[in-house]
Amino acid sequence: MVKDHPILKPLDIDETLPHQVNAPSFKDTGIQMEAPFINEHGVIIGDSLYASQSSPLENWSEETDPAIMAGNEWVHPTNDIGWNSAENRELLEEKRKPQAFPFMHPTIDVSKGQD
Repeated sequence: MVKDHPILKPLDIDETLPHQVNAPSFKDTGIQMEAPFINEHGVIIGDSLYASQSSPLENWSEETDPAIMAGNEWVHPTNDIGWNSAENRELLEEKRKPQAFPFMHPTIDVSKGQD
């Protein structure tokens, strides 16, 4: 694999991954989006294409040991389907600073009598 492969460059829009429909936003969490990487087996991890000619999945046989695809080298830190789980989304929400609602006064109810 070539290190300057276009898929290895980070692609993000406002700290989200536009190619995952339900991907969470990492904006304001302090977590930086990371580019895809090539693992020790020559497989691109984190590109959301999930098919690589070097992947054991693409070259599966009865002799393939499934354990070859275990470990952190197969998981992308910011582009992994695990972020779509409720538990991991909650972890992201906990990292965000609370934001005030626009047009709110800290001690006066400015909406009183407006309905």
